[in-house]
Amino acid sequence: MGASRAARLALLGSLAAVGAAALWWRRNPSACPYSQRFWVEAPHPFITRERLRDALDPQPGERVLEVGPGTGYYSLPVAGWIAPGGRLDVFDLQQEMLDHTMRRAKADGIENIHPTRGDARSLPFTDDTFDKAFLVTVLGEIPDQTTALSELRRVLKPGGRLVVGELFGDPHWVSPGALRRRAEEAGLRFERGTGRFLGQFSSFVRDGGTG
Repeated sequence: MGASRAARLALLGSLAAVGAAALWWRRNPSACPYSQRFWVEAPHPFITRERLRDALDPQPGERVLEVGPGTGYYSLPVAGWIAPGGRLDVFDLQQEMLDHTMRRAKADGIENIHPTRGDARSLPFTDDTFDKAFLVTVLGEIPDQTTALSELRRVLKPGGRLVVGELFGDPHWVSPGALRRRAEEAGLRFERGTGRFLGQFSSFVRDGGTG
């Protein structure tokens, strides 16, 4: 077998393995393991921090919830945007991710981030707690997305905003259309999309009413 043919076969084998892995992840929603945190620490050129800021519009003094902070890529700047007087609650299934985020916050002298561990399908917060909430490339990792979105609606104050960031190519990517349908099923009203197809932040609002 020639060297060029062997190289082509190796490349095809690698592509097939990547495709199979992506398909498995898509069919089996689960959080990114802490051992593979390099995926969430890499630069995010299509879903930048500034685009999140434009979509979320965080204000000093607000209480904000982030579901799935990873290692704090968005957490640390958001905590700064809502200071002084604001509080960022970071919520994750993995204690290792929360610990990592809190170590970074401590190193940077950030004191308004508060960690809680749990399952996004059953948030341990009372109704009408948060002014805003966000999650970036996390929703598709949750087995029951509509339940998670309903929980987020519940803990938002009436008029509160939820921002969901999605990156095309992520094995757990949720398309804009599917996201909008599931959010509306959960009782959230679509507000606007920020960014482009490869990376977009979608904003939703909880209208009046309780629970």
